[in-house]
Amino acid sequence: MAMIGKRETLQIVRETRFGLFLAAGELGEVLLPRKEVPVSWAVGNFLNVFLYHDSEDRPVATLLTPKVMPGHFAKLRCVAVTGVGAFLDWGLAKDLLVPFREQKVRMELKKFYVVYVQIDEHTDRIVATTRLSRHLDQTPVSYQIGQLVDLIIFGKTALGYKAIINGAHSGLLFADGVYQPLQLGESVQGYISALREDGKVDLTLHPPGRARVENLESRILAELEARGGFWAIGDHSSAEQIHDELGVSKRTFKQTLGAMLKKRSVSQTAKGIRLLNE
Repeated sequence: MAMIGKRETLQIVRETRFGLFLAAGELGEVLLPRKEVPVSWAVGNFLNVFLYHDSEDRPVATLLTPKVMPGHFAKLRCVAVTGVGAFLDWGLAKDLLVPFREQKVRMELKKFYVVYVQIDEHTDRIVATTRLSRHLDQTPVSYQIGQLVDLIIFGKTALGYKAIINGAHSGLLFADGVYQPLQLGESVQGYISALREDGKVDLTLHPPGRARVENLESRILAELEARGGFWAIGDHSSAEQIHDELGVSKRTFKQTLGAMLKKRSVSQTAKGIRLLNE
């Protein structure tokens, strides 16, 4: 059964001056507008389309895929504010509605927002909401410490950044472990650093344990190569300089440098570190 908010493969049943009509089961015949009709087609052929509602609330088809599918989170730009709510650009001819009741704070033109896209149970229309917590998975997590995950930053607190994990759960990136600027809606990769007894998840942007050291080693070696074999950084450098140069804490840098000195891949003087040739 064809459904609003899904990609469906539907059969062309007839042509009009408005476009092609496709058979969509209980939805009846839905229009693929003339401007989207492919160069080559014939009645009886099948087309893979996305189904949504047009500005008059009629089911309509498009060959395009929206920037975000229903059931997912995304960062979208507000392109209009009207008497019924705000509208976001999601890549289709009809912009995506965020009703006023679904806005935690009133949206403003040209600003970006992290939203969840859903099918409204009352109207069957596709809408978005900034009330994200109700759409996050509250079931116990099954992540592993050190697991690589996809994150979307959706909030900031005194402790750090709130992030959506793999499009499902929420977790926290502590501010004292973040060494790069993060923006709301930004997508980054991170790691599970702790699973708490209360069900909360702690996150980090840096590989855990040995993997973190090896990653930083590679970066330092690449930088030394680029600088001709010498870099004026070392134990004498301030935490601020190390953070500015490498985006890590001085403790992590010293751990990594110690491992490199043991391997004799670099040497250290009072002025900096030097690349050693094998």
